[in-house]
Amino acid sequence: MAKSLVAAYGPWALVTGATRGIGAEFARQLAEQGFNIVLLATNDRLLRKRADELELAYGIRTRTIRLDLAREDIIKAMLPATEDLDIGLLINNAGMSTVGPFVAQTPDYLVRQLHVNARAGLILAHHFGIKMALRQRGGIIFVSSGSAQHGTPYSANYAGTKAYDLILAESLWYELKPYGVDVLGFMCGATNTDGWDENEPKPDPMVPVGEVGPAVAKALRSLGHGPSVANGTLNRLGYKVMGMVSRARAVKILGSSMDKMFGPF
Repeated sequence: MAKSLVAAYGPWALVTGATRGIGAEFARQLAEQGFNIVLLATNDRLLRKRADELELAYGIRTRTIRLDLAREDIIKAMLPATEDLDIGLLINNAGMSTVGPFVAQTPDYLVRQLHVNARAGLILAHHFGIKMALRQRGGIIFVSSGSAQHGTPYSANYAGTKAYDLILAESLWYELKPYGVDVLGFMCGATNTDGWDENEPKPDPMVPVGEVGPAVAKALRSLGHGPSVANGTLNRLGYKVMGMVSRARAVKILGSSMDKMFGPF
């Protein structure tokens, strides 16, 4: 019989972006499996609300960290809440995703997006990866995106950050495995969350929109079984087809799809 996740990695999991969407669902499913949860996000009220809900529903322990992951000193800022905990599972989920022309976004926003989406995951994976390697067990999931595979017009910087996340995860999958640490890059695809709705997409039959519950369950099932995985059969088929055309053609296809869903730009 396969080990439970909490037996394999526990007893504590840290989830970034834990108050909404995919992050909140990661926290819920992990609590359901018996993990104690460190919830990290920027909204104090939502953090406390989610923590109270998890403790009441699943009888687990929680800690909350209100932290802007664009800060330079994120490890120093989070140490008071984490240094005495045995954190065996890290979910690098927090991210900023705004659809629109690259030149219409400010440099400050783009750099902040880079820090939250990519730099923070790098720093957290390094900090906790060392601890996991020393304890000879652990798991890290980077929430990436299908846009990591090709240039994605109108999500240029976001796609770049998610490509970084994916390649980092796949590389660490190999490097950390001898230390008993599993790493996964998870391409969740379009998912029905508040963040997705905030960009006001128009329906496109070629772009399936999944639900958070099955997406998170797929990620957790896949940890320890390979360097990366894409959520959804149609997404996996689409990524495979896109890999068979030239990169120029792939970017044009993606640009046309973005025009249909989010344009005109």
